[in-house]
Amino acid sequence: MEEYLLIAVELVIGFMALFLYTKLLGKAHFSKLTPFDFISALTLGELLGNAIYDEHVHIGHVLFATTLWGALIYSIVWMTQKWTRVRKPLEGEPTIIIRRGKLQYDAMKRCKLDLNELQTMLRQKQYFSMDWVEYAILETNGALSVMPKAKYDTPEHYELALPNRSKALPVSLVLDGELIRDNLEEAGVDEAWLRSKLAEQGISKYEDVFFAEWNGTEDLYVSLYDERGPA
Repeated sequence: MEEYLLIAVELVIGFMALFLYTKLLGKAHFSKLTPFDFISALTLGELLGNAIYDEHVHIGHVLFATTLWGALIYSIVWMTQKWTRVRKPLEGEPTIIIRRGKLQYDAMKRCKLDLNELQTMLRQKQYFSMDWVEYAILETNGALSVMPKAKYDTPEHYELALPNRSKALPVSLVLDGELIRDNLEEAGVDEAWLRSKLAEQGISKYEDVFFAEWNGTEDLYVSLYDERGPA
């Protein structure tokens, strides 16, 4: 029993350490996860896993390993934010794979990218022919950014002489049968307005609503519960 309790304590402490580590680095860091970041995350998880299940490793070792590794990663992030000169050697730089419609063989060779991989990445961007692409850039996190040729690009509103319409951020007003009061102000409406909109659809109780959303321009979107679960 003591063995299981020790594992539980070490796991909770390791979880808290990893949680603080991710909060310290921030959301933006993980949204642009580079190959080095990916390997770092695996290494940190491996350190924590070994520490938890190795009977010779104690709680102090868990905290020391996660703290030191987190400090090293944070130092790199701090340096790349502080000095622009170190960003290229530490983070790398984007690489142009297709330039003016032409494949860049040397660039593909440097990035260890073959034609099949490039075709797959283009298809994932909804470009099924290389002839459609004007520029393709391999970003530092391994994602491919694509600029299509003009004749294959989606036309803009101004090109079609369409009127411009402002867009509003959709706001959830009811979730799982509960009113989200803080979102009413964000949506620019009040509860009386919401009740009137629900009444127009024959709904009198929030408990009957699985989900309700307001986008500021159209009718209130409402999804109800039914006998089989959410509609």
